[in-house]
Amino acid sequence: MLFKPRFSTKNYARRGFRLRGNTLVMLFVFFLIGLFLHYGGRTQPVVAFWNDFRQMIGLGKSRSDREDSNPYKAPEPKSDEATDNRSGGKSSSEESEASDNNPDKPSEASSGNQRFDFEKQVDFLLPVSKASGELIRHEGYTLSYRDQYKDAEWVAYPLLAYETTGDADRKNEQFKPDPSVENGTALPADYTRSGYDRGHLAPAADFKFSQRMMRETFFMSNITPQAPEFNRGIWGDLENQIRLWARRDKGLYVITGPVLKPGLPTIGKHTEVSVPEKFYKVILYCNKPDIRMVGFLLNNEGSTNSLKQFVVPVDLIEQLTGLDFFPKIPDDLERKLESKSREEVVDEWFDN
Repeated sequence: MLFKPRFSTKNYARRGFRLRGNTLVMLFVFFLIGLFLHYGGRTQPVVAFWNDFRQMIGLGKSRSDREDSNPYKAPEPKSDEATDNRSGGKSSSEESEASDNNPDKPSEASSGNQRFDFEKQVDFLLPVSKASGELIRHEGYTLSYRDQYKDAEWVAYPLLAYETTGDADRKNEQFKPDPSVENGTALPADYTRSGYDRGHLAPAADFKFSQRMMRETFFMSNITPQAPEFNRGIWGDLENQIRLWARRDKGLYVITGPVLKPGLPTIGKHTEVSVPEKFYKVILYCNKPDIRMVGFLLNNEGSTNSLKQFVVPVDLIEQLTGLDFFPKIPDDLERKLESKSREEVVDEWFDN
């Protein structure tokens, strides 16, 4: 006699543990969400995951990572409020040991240049301003921040030859508000779709010896609105030239800033950021008994002219900005350096 079960077994064959189509879709959606959360809002989290996976299995970086990219484009902030504290996927303790913990890294004293007595004075490098800017000191540079413009009026730092080389990489750094500024800086989102680049005053490439110090250059206190054709053109050429001089001369003092004045146009979704019409650089070389100074003044626009055409007496920059550069140099020597003609200065700097 055949036993006939009370319940049909056909239905159980269909109800076994298996993923239905909608379950697979949900798992894929959760996977994508996890990628975005893990990679901190990067614009291409799937690409970042793929590159990490390739490195884990020893295949190296993808072709797109090896190709040259626009060095002025850093990741956009992940929201309009943009208070990003991400450290490029690494904590401070995980930063490049080759950059930050190298015991053989040269010091200023080992540059080989002989210093004048006035160079040894405290804050010798810092300009004196007629305005009351907020003094902000970071590890790599010092600046004076003008809250009414949401711009720094100057950024100053010594630039030694070794500092322009190293393995620090700006690729994963993000622009971020500067927590040291009392009333707050502009937000990265203030520049979004404004038509202006987030232009560095202290360039990231001047700190290639340290990932930590390069990261500081992405504070918005060090950023100013620059026309793309200016930032990526003649301004970038000038930054490269100064790095060449720093390597040639074993070290320089660099002061950079915008020419700020009332009535400048502004950009910004959350903050009114003044758009400078002109930018300057003042460079000083000291190797006792030799000393020389050069000033550059450029309009915030593209140009195909030679850098020599933008050399001006430092006196002129002081008149436009209300700043006194290197005030601890003896007055007679300071006047001589700052009043030299373009021809004299070009001969000293470009023909050596």
